[in-house]
Amino acid sequence: MADQLSAKDWLDLGLKTLAKSGFTALKAEPLAKAMGVSRGSFYWHFKDIGAYRAAILRHWRDVAAERIIANLEASSEHDDPLLLLLRRTFSSKLALENAVRTWATLDPMARAAVQATDRRRLSYLERLFKRSGVASGVARSRAQIFYWAFLGFAQSDKPLPKPRQDAVLEELLRMALR
Repeated sequence: MADQLSAKDWLDLGLKTLAKSGFTALKAEPLAKAMGVSRGSFYWHFKDIGAYRAAILRHWRDVAAERIIANLEASSEHDDPLLLLLRRTFSSKLALENAVRTWATLDPMARAAVQATDRRRLSYLERLFKRSGVASGVARSRAQIFYWAFLGFAQSDKPLPKPRQDAVLEELLRMALR
């Protein structure tokens, strides 16, 4: 099995572990046990746990920002990317987002990854607002407001019922594009 495992397999398991148990659970021995392999398989792909954690943060950024942006850009021209982004982000489970942000409060490497991801997401949101005809300065402000709404949603422990959440998202979009 170890021969079949890729670095991505380890990173995917790492993201699941991070979301479920936090960054302190990112250790070679328990991860190897969960994969049903020896620690040697882990060290085949990663120099040490520090290198693994750095790779986890890069993988998180790819999953949590770059892939979402790429998927939105590839969506139909008839779909409003801002509305799609809102619906996708505000309907996802955000345990991983919270776990990475908690990690960032204690670790400078994680904090730098979160800050870089925040900048990337904000920049993309601002671009979407500009594409919708919003002036540059206003687009920047609205992107920040939307992002703060997302972060508040991510921290919320009590999700809204779907019809109520849809109504809130529609109102947020209406306010933003007015």
